[in-house]
This record gives sequence, structure tokens and C-alpha cells, in this order.
Amino acid sequence: MKRILELDYLKGILILLVISFHLVYFEQLHPYAKQVVYAFHMPGFLLISGYLMNVGKAPKDFLRTLLWLAVPYIVMESGYIYMASLLPINEHIDHLTPAVFLDRLLLHPLGPYWYLHTLIICGSIYYLVFRYLQSGLLMRLILLGLIFYILTILPLKGVGGSFYFLAGAAIRQSGKDFITIFTPFKGNWGILSPIIFILLILPQWSIVNSQWSMVIVYFAISSLLFLYKITPPKGGRGGLFLGRNSLPLYVFSPIFTILCKRFVPYLQFDPTGLIFLLVSLVFCVSGSLAIAWAIDKTGISRYFFGRKAVN
Repeated sequence: MKRILELDYLKGILILLVISFHLVYFEQLHPYAKQVVYAFHMPGFLLISGYLMNVGKAPKDFLRTLLWLAVPYIVMESGYIYMASLLPINEHIDHLTPAVFLDRLLLHPLGPYWYLHTLIICGSIYYLVFRYLQSGLLMRLILLGLIFYILTILPLKGVGGSFYFLAGAAIRQSGKDFITIFTPFKGNWGILSPIIFILLILPQWSIVNSQWSMVIVYFAISSLLFLYKITPPKGGRGGLFLGRNSLPLYVFSPIFTILCKRFVPYLQFDPTGLIFLLVSLVFCVSGSLAIAWAIDKTGISRYFFGRKAVN
């Protein structure tokens, strides 16, 4: 598939939201905003991932794709587990043993890296079903949905979002255009009214995994696509750049979100936390991109992401 600019923009905005609400100080100041954002930011990523994942590859090539999701996951999740045994964080591990380590790595990931874990699992099943099941599209989608449902019953963290991955895969396999499906209101500010209604009139709708979560995801993505349409080209370039680099931002930003608590004593004069958020986003994005640049220049990217350059 050729690069879809709208999806890059979506990923750029979503990754900024991911980083923003991994900042403990900011999320504690705005618990309702966190609840709303959590209802759609990672589901949005899974939806896009399901749409973009190419199951038409030969087995060797697809295994290579999974490998270069697994390597950064194993490296970064292992580091996160170890640090969780040392630092007084919410997910602190009191006694780290090999059994606890393997449980966290294989079944119950800590921190933000559960997304890569879920992506590997969902992608593998998606490929097997669509590669080897000789049946019609509807039957394959039904089987995929049943397998994902079974996964939600098993003790695996994050697989509840597999249905968003399934939705993205279904759009791709049906031949429908992602952007068309999520832009029902062309050139109409009326798209914002359902969002206002859902978030302000019935705030309980925004609870993650509630019966309304898919409604939230749909209108959130539609609103962001509408925002992209009305954003001047120069203003949208930043979002496109961040979207193209969403993987290194996702992988490396937790290193910097932990450090951002050092800014709190100096920025508490702002009760909204917005100055803290701005400073922290610049710090996290710049630091993550600096690491990406460094591993590109040193050639490490070939062994970490499986390609010469991260982007």
C-alpha cells in the first residue's frame, strides 16, 4: 500500500496523546480527560494496525515482520520489568523471579508495551486464518472473531482490544477505503456535535471497554480526520512527521516520561499542568527522536527494528 497521509496524521496525534497520559503528574490532574483519551487512543492504533497489516506476504516475509516487532518488545519490556522491580512505581514488582519475569514478558506485560505484545498475537492469528483457511471472506472473519473472543477469556493482558484490530482487518479485506468510512460528514462542522454530546452530556459513555467505546473510537477518529482536512498544510506537517515516527516514539518515550517527574517542582505554579505537559512533550519527543537518530547512525537499527533507518 502507498503511504496514506491521513493515517500518518492520525498516528501522530494519537502518539502525542499516548505520551501525554503516561505522564503521571498530568494524568492525575485530569482524570476525566485521561478516561476519555484512554477510550480511543490505543483502540485507534489497533484499528489502524489491523488495516495496515499485510497478510498477503509469503510466510518467511511475514515471520520477519513479526520478528521485528518482537525484538523491540522483548528488549524494552525486559528493561521495564527490571526497572519495575527497582523503582517505586504503580506497577512495582516486590520480588522479581524468573517465573515472574516470564509471566510478565509472555502473558501480562507491564507498562505501555502491551500494544506490541497484542499486535504480535493478533497479527499471527490473522495471518494463519487468511493464509491457510480456504473459505469465503465472511467465514474467515467470523473465525477470526471467534478466536479473538476466546483470547479475551484467557489470562492475557491487552487482548480485549483485539476486536479493534479485527475491525481494521475487516475494512482492509473488504476493499473499503479507511478514510471514506471514517469521514461521514464531509466539510460539515456537525461532526463535532456527537463528540460534545457524548463527552459532556453523557460522560459515563467514555468508560474504556464500555458498550459505547466503539462509538467513541469512531467519532474520535472521524473528528481527527476532519481536523486534518481543515489544518493548513504547514500545520499538518508536524503531525505527519510524528506519525511516520510513531513506532520509535512509542518504544522510547517511556524512558523520558519517567524522568519528567523532575519537572514537577518547578512547574507546579501552573494549576492546569499544561505548561508541564508542553515541556514534557518536547522533552519526550526530542529524546525519543534523538535515540532513533543515534541507532540509525550507528547501524543498531538494523538489529533492533530490522531496517537501516527507523523511519
